Amino acid sequence: MAATKLIAMHKNQGKSIGQCLSARIDYAKDEDKTDDGRYVTSYACNDEIPAKEFETARQEYIKNTGREYEGDIIAYQIRQSFKPGEVTPEEANAIGYETAMRFTKGEHAFVCCTHIDKEHIHNHIIYNSVNLHCDRKFRDSWYCGLGLRTLSDIICLEHGLSVIEPYKNPGKRPKYEKSCRQDIRESIDKAVAENPKTFEDLLSSLVKEGYELKRGKHLAIRGLGRKNFVRFKSLGQNYSTDYLTKIIEGEGQNKTEKPERHFDLLIDIQEKLRQGKGKGYARWGQRFNSKAMMNTLLFLNEKGIRSYEDLKEKADSSSKNFRALTEEIKGIEGRIAEINDIRKHIINYSKTKDVYEQYRKSKFSPKFYEAHREELALRKAAQKKFDQLDGKIPKLKDLNREYSELMDRKKKCYRDYKLANESNKKLQEAKYNVETMLQLDTNGRDHQKERPRSNPTR
Repeated sequence: MAATKLIAMHKNQGKSIGQCLSARIDYAKDEDKTDDGRYVTSYACNDEIPAKEFETARQEYIKNTGREYEGDIIAYQIRQSFKPGEVTPEEANAIGYETAMRFTKGEHAFVCCTHIDKEHIHNHIIYNSVNLHCDRKFRDSWYCGLGLRTLSDIICLEHGLSVIEPYKNPGKRPKYEKSCRQDIRESIDKAVAENPKTFEDLLSSLVKEGYELKRGKHLAIRGLGRKNFVRFKSLGQNYSTDYLTKIIEGEGQNKTEKPERHFDLLIDIQEKLRQGKGKGYARWGQRFNSKAMMNTLLFLNEKGIRSYEDLKEKADSSSKNFRALTEEIKGIEGRIAEINDIRKHIINYSKTKDVYEQYRKSKFSPKFYEAHREELALRKAAQKKFDQLDGKIPKLKDLNREYSELMDRKKKCYRDYKLANESNKKLQEAKYNVETMLQLDTNGRDHQKERPRSNPTR
């Protein structure tokens, strides 16, 4: 179970962009919170100097596009908090890394820091607002937070963790009122369920219910006590006159309608009723849950699973294998990023060789340095990178060969990843459905047997 929050990071007044990035990333990388940096991982950037690389990418973006705005977003932060005792720091960091990778689609550099200083383990994921090509920025919207929460729940489910349940506070809840359009839709559904012979019979049923019709180029309907008419086509695709006529004439459902999913999670009908859903929703929910559970039983029968213990063992094993495959892909991508970084510095070092020789001949003249600042800065960054390498500087030919081999391995791993992801998802959903139907917790205990009676037995 993980709670998520997406935060846009702006420049603080009186500070430079570099200072703001450094301050926030340094807090996320705090050694006291990350076990001396043990639970810090990064993608497409050096985790020692991510703030400098973020700022460099931003300057390159401004240079390429000429776009610079006051109050611009310099980076984003994802906070991901886990239920106490449910994950280890290693697993939390792996989930955070995977969440950031899938949320940014691998197009933005990021640092994932797992804090273990509190009872609940949580991640601070900071990713650059500028993409790796330095030509676009991340486009934030209100729906991004919802998408992040859904993605985090999916990844937690794939790793065999629980997901956040709907709000179930027994206290007073806000009152939800249905719109007039929803009333019209429900009345149409009710009239269609009576199997009218023609579309005119359907309209007659609606008139008997107290609705008023307005015929013309577009058929419209008005409820009792309402001021304005509502066109049928504005109620939704499934309530247009053409669609309703086809349903009544038995020509089947609209071809543009999305096909039914093969596998679904059970829904909490009682919770939906408390939110203001009607009896019609309860009947639909019961049918939906019956179909979902039937699909689950068919899946278990196909896999030869006969007990909850067997299902739990297979689901846990699948989740473990899936995590191992994810770690392998993560290692490959990390090495590919490192090779790209080394190749970039080797090329820059070679290109700036003549400029550096002239700089030496000028006896390191400040005037010459100012005239060739960019080339000399690339030379200095390359030399610093070479000093960090163990042993000799690798040859470009060897790096290209290793890069090609890693790309082949990555393609194979991604094929296995897709198969493992689909299999693991089905097992975790089946486990969730069985636990929901039997009212079991994650340890397999039956809540119905343990729940105390509120009233004495008569």
